[in-house]
Amino acid sequence: MAEKTAKLISGVIEGLAQCWQCPIGANTEKGLNLAGQQAAHKVLNDLIAVLFPGCHGQEPILEKNLKKFMTKKLKSAAEKLRKQMERAFQYECRREHCTDCGKCGEKADDAIKHLVSSLPDIQKILQHDIVAAYEGDPAAKSVMEVVLSYPGVYAIIVQRIAHLLYKKNVPLIPRIMTEYAHTLTGIDIHPGAVIGPGFFIDHGTGVVIGETTIIGQNVKIYQGVTLGALSFEKDENGRLIKGIKRHPEVEDNVVIYAGATILGGKTVIGRNSEVGGNVWLTHSVPPGSKVYNQQPKPLIETKH
Repeated sequence: MAEKTAKLISGVIEGLAQCWQCPIGANTEKGLNLAGQQAAHKVLNDLIAVLFPGCHGQEPILEKNLKKFMTKKLKSAAEKLRKQMERAFQYECRREHCTDCGKCGEKADDAIKHLVSSLPDIQKILQHDIVAAYEGDPAAKSVMEVVLSYPGVYAIIVQRIAHLLYKKNVPLIPRIMTEYAHTLTGIDIHPGAVIGPGFFIDHGTGVVIGETTIIGQNVKIYQGVTLGALSFEKDENGRLIKGIKRHPEVEDNVVIYAGATILGGKTVIGRNSEVGGNVWLTHSVPPGSKVYNQQPKPLIETKH
C-alpha cells in the first residue's frame, strides 16, 4: 500500500511540475522570489505590536524592558519588510520587462523609511479612531476593550499601515495586508482608500471600501455598508481602465447606517449627513442631508 501511495504521489508531482514555470507557478528563490503570505502577515503583526505594545501579544511587556524590546521588534520588522518589498519591486519589474536598473533596492529603502518615520503620526491618528469607537458605541466599557476586541479597529490599523506602502507604490504587500484583515474581520478596505482620523466601523461584517474612496474626519459606518464603483470604464480593446476615480467621497461627520450602498467616483456625501439603512445612492447629496428609504408598512396577520 505504501509503495502504491508513493507511486501515486510521484505521478501527481510530475503532473503539477508541468506548471511550475507558468506565470502563476512555484514561488522559488530562482523564480518569483516573493515573500510568502504568512511572512508578510508576521511582519504586519510585529508592526502592530510596535504601535500597541503588549496589546496584541500573548502577555504584557515588562515596563523596564519596553524601549529595548520595542526597538528590537521594530528593527527586525523593518529589515524583514524592506527585503520583502525589494523582492516585490523586482517581481513587478520582471512583469513589466524592465531592464535591471538596480533601483528596486532604492525604492524599498525609500518605502521603509517612509513607513517607519510615519509610525508616530499613524499612532496619533489611531488614537482618534479608538476614541471614536469608544464614544460611538454604548456597549464599549473601555478603550482597551476597543483595542483588544473590535474588528473595525483592527481593520483600520492594518489599512493605515498598508496605505503608507500603497502611497510608495509597493506591489503586492499592501493588498496582502488588508486582505489578511479582511479574512480575520470580514471588513474589506482597500489600501488605496484615503481615510481621515476618528473613523469608526461599528460591528463591521460585510463592509466594503474601494480603492479610490475618500473619507473625511469623524465618519461612522455600520455593518454591510458598501462604498463601491458604479461601473468600470474600458478602453478600445475592452480592457478595464485602471487608476481612475471610481469610488465615492464621504465628507466629515457623516453617519452611514447598515446595508447602505453608495456607488460612483463622482458621488459625494456632504458633511454632517446621515444615510439610512439599505439606502442605494448613485448621486451626490448636499451637506446636512438625511437620506432614508420610504418606510414600508409591515403586513401583520392575526389568528382568530
